[in-house]
Amino acid sequence: MTDTVVPPRSAGWILTRRRGKAARDQEFTAFVESAATRLRRSAYLMCRDWHLAQDLTQQTFTKMYASWERLSSGTNLDAYSRRVLMNLVFDQHKRLKGSELVLAEMPDRPDAPGTPELRLTLVEALARLSVEDRAVLVLRHAEDHSVDTVATILGVSASVVKMRNTRALTRLRALLGEDFLDHES
Repeated sequence: MTDTVVPPRSAGWILTRRRGKAARDQEFTAFVESAATRLRRSAYLMCRDWHLAQDLTQQTFTKMYASWERLSSGTNLDAYSRRVLMNLVFDQHKRLKGSELVLAEMPDRPDAPGTPELRLTLVEALARLSVEDRAVLVLRHAEDHSVDTVATILGVSASVVKMRNTRALTRLRALLGEDFLDHES
């Protein structure tokens, strides 16, 4: 067995490498700052727990950072981050399936539209939907994406998104009741 001697790296090479890493880190930091609030809000709508939403958002960024060199050139970072987040939400849901506490009744209807109580009632009703239907509603209506964009993010066809959207809205209306919807207008 022969010992190979690795020549020492030059100071210039090390400095160039550090500058490149610093530039990548700055680029990643800028992306995190621009996307964090949106991802955390979507995660919250999916899981109803701000702490878990924060954890899922951080996990999304961790996964993206590990592949940042590959992602940062030519990838739609917003769409990719949503896909990573939704995969994490689906995985989390599978792990916790059956361990969530189910409410016997919906909370009382709020008195005024646009109040925090209204938002909480809507989030509670949303939580009663399947995680896949919730994902469609959050991406379509809370984030205002097109059917095609939602299909791409979730890795399903546009017809599946349309079907899930219709079914989920129908179920949401049934959970909230007609008087809730009349009160809203």
